[in-house]
Amino acid sequence: MLPTAPDLDTLASERARLWEFGRRSVHPSGGFAWLDDTGQPVLDRPVEAWVTCRMTHVAALEVLAGHEDARRELDHGVAALRTTLYDAEHGGWFAAVDAVAGVPTTPEKRCYEHAFVLLAAASATAAGHPEGQALLADAVGVFEDRFWRDDEGMAAESWDRAWTTMEDYRGANANMHTVEALLAVHDVTGEAVWLQRAARVLQRIVHEVARPADWRLPEHFTSAWVPVPDYNHDSPADPFRPYGVTIGHLLEWSRLALHLRAARLDRGQDAPEWLLEDAQGLFEAAVRDGWHVDGEDGFVYTVDFDGTPVVRTRLHWVLAEGIAAAWALAEATGEQGYLDWYAVWWDQAERRFIDRVDGSWRHELDEHHQPSTTVWSGKPDVYHAYQAALLPSLRPAGSFVGSFIGPAH
Repeated sequence: MLPTAPDLDTLASERARLWEFGRRSVHPSGGFAWLDDTGQPVLDRPVEAWVTCRMTHVAALEVLAGHEDARRELDHGVAALRTTLYDAEHGGWFAAVDAVAGVPTTPEKRCYEHAFVLLAAASATAAGHPEGQALLADAVGVFEDRFWRDDEGMAAESWDRAWTTMEDYRGANANMHTVEALLAVHDVTGEAVWLQRAARVLQRIVHEVARPADWRLPEHFTSAWVPVPDYNHDSPADPFRPYGVTIGHLLEWSRLALHLRAARLDRGQDAPEWLLEDAQGLFEAAVRDGWHVDGEDGFVYTVDFDGTPVVRTRLHWVLAEGIAAAWALAEATGEQGYLDWYAVWWDQAERRFIDRVDGSWRHELDEHHQPSTTVWSGKPDVYHAYQAALLPSLRPAGSFVGSFIGPAH
């Protein structure tokens, strides 16, 4: 007998549980702190932009869902992006700062973090924050001036602090979160250019790179978009640039293809058939290469380009993205098989990852389902799990905030 998926009331309770854990991360000196395994903020660790942006985004979703008390955290996040993490001298946002000392610890300007600034700004705007539009305008300006490469139809990876030297590297991960952010900006502004750019990135990475490679997507490229398949071969468990094929990203790209499809349909536009076909292909490859492939329960983190497992660590965000992709595909196709996976993976979350004692989800387990710190330590991020618990309550749209506010005109 297949497991039973949680109902909407249970999912609402799970979001509330995750939010109560995550909101403990407010750093008194600005931004959101890293949380340890018990939910205590690690205040002597640098404040990271991606953590602050994700928490700001989740706070905005809480506000949009009618939880007005989350405006405190939303205010805190927007303020940090206007001050603590912002580079007043050169513009843009630091990747990480010592919030107490007020100095950057990672001064590089990276697309990954700037994509999350765009997402947080769009979400804050959707939630009616009084500084949301100004923050969004600033984020859009930096993105267009520094990261968007119109000749490539893609985003560049990173710069030094003063914007003088661009890294000779292109990454699928930063561009994936760029798609996520651009879809949210489109939903908030109604400006067609953001949907067009999201479509260009997704078509190139998914349809032109992943599909011909049997969906085993290379993550790392030269600045000319030539794949570098041996990148980080000696550091395979890197949290942001791991070697090989990242199973969770196949699932995330699958869901984003469906968000793009929903955005186009929302606008009364035709959605190319390949968007659904490719979403299915990515999903099936993630199951084929990632699920129960090493004789143990769960998704592996990465595999080689022949499908051989490389890093067998089980990460919570991979499972959360599987849950979300399965739901999105079930809605798009009406096929029961996706709902079956959805139920199986929620069962996996309950049995292995959801922490009823210390809160949130355990972020990392080894291949034998014991606590591990190969890739991550602590529990800094409720964003993936929160969104997995939110998606079934929303109508299909280009973004999570778009589901709340409807198509912008």
